[in-house]
Order: sequence, then structure tokens, then C-alpha cells
Amino acid sequence: MMNKFSGFTSSETFTQVPDALFHMLKEIEDAEELKIAFYSIWRIEHMEGNFRALGEKDFQAGSLGLSIKELQRGLKKCVERGILLKAEKEANVLYFLNSPRGRLSAEAFAKGQAQKSSKPNPAPREASNVFKLYEENIGALTPLIADRLKDAEELYSAKWITDAIGLAVENNARNWKYIEAILKRWKEEGRAEKQDRRNNKKDGDESLHRKIEQLRNRSKK
Repeated sequence: MMNKFSGFTSSETFTQVPDALFHMLKEIEDAEELKIAFYSIWRIEHMEGNFRALGEKDFQAGSLGLSIKELQRGLKKCVERGILLKAEKEANVLYFLNSPRGRLSAEAFAKGQAQKSSKPNPAPREASNVFKLYEENIGALTPLIADRLKDAEELYSAKWITDAIGLAVENNARNWKYIEAILKRWKEEGRAEKQDRRNNKKDGDESLHRKIEQLRNRSKK
């Protein structure tokens, strides 16, 4: 069963896709080739610096819904069609987008004049569910609110933010200041610790009450 997409948010970032790729869609028949092409553009567009390249491990076959064989087949087809450039230097193999910058980088790599940084370059994070939750329950996601939500994600857990939004809805106080005040109070007071103490106290009171009742019943016998 297909999972229903809830829609794009106003906080989405967009990746530039060359027009030439859309003109090739009528020629591309295999899903793996199309997935590799779009994924390569997405990853490379989010890299910094002039030398932008992907190794085979960067494609993470599982995240694309492809098997290892499908991944390798998709890469091969993208190279054969000219969407990607494959450059080898000794045992290292890298893939470059067939763009002016990519061609220069591939040539420099093949000649040993440039190499891929050893610093990991993870895939861009998926759009936060907190943004969608805010839009669906509180209101429009302005750039200012988006920045504050990003800051909040650094300070608080996603569960705390979700619960705070839920409380704002329950109390009909649908605004960021109210949500932020809840989060600050939980952080200052220690939400989890206080709740645990309340639960422990409640359990202790109930246990003491049961013991008193047991003693009373014994005295009546």
C-alpha cells in the first residue's frame, strides 16, 4: 500500500535540477537509473566547495530502495548515458556530475591533483516532522518561526516539542511564545525528574494506604 504524502511545507529547501535531465526522461526507462540521477544531483547540490564527488558508499542502496545489484546497474547506466562521470585513481573510484565543474574535478582527480576529503559528508537531513506538526496545528510557518523551531530542536527533544505543541492546542493558545514558555519551564524545572517523583510519591501513598487498610482489617478479626 502506498504511503500518503502529507505535502510540502513552506520550510522546504529545493534542489536545482538541470533542464537537460527532464528532456532525457522520455529515454530513461529504468527506475534505478532515474533514482541514481536525481539522488546524485541532490547530494552534490548540497555539498560545499568546488570538488564535489560521490563514492559508491555515499549512495546507501537501502535508502533508495535499491538492492546492491540495482544500485550498481543504475550507476553504470548513468555513466553510459553521460549523466555522471566515473573517475578512477588507483583503487579509488568517484562519481561526478557531468557539469563544467564536475568535468574539471574528475580530470583533476584522475591526474592525482585533487582528492575527496576524508571528512564525512552526510546526506541532508529529512525535513523535520516538527515543522509539519506546527503548520498543521498552530499556523503558517514563517522564516522567523522556522528558525526558532530549528533552534528549539537543538535544545529540546522532538518529543518535548511535540508535547508542548499538543498542550498549546489543548489550551487554545496556538502561538510560538506559549510553546516556547512550556519548553523553557520543563527545562528549568526538570520535567522528567519531577514527573518521576510525582509517580513515585503517588505509588508510595497508594502502598501506604493499602497497608493501613490491611492493618484495620486484621484488627477487626
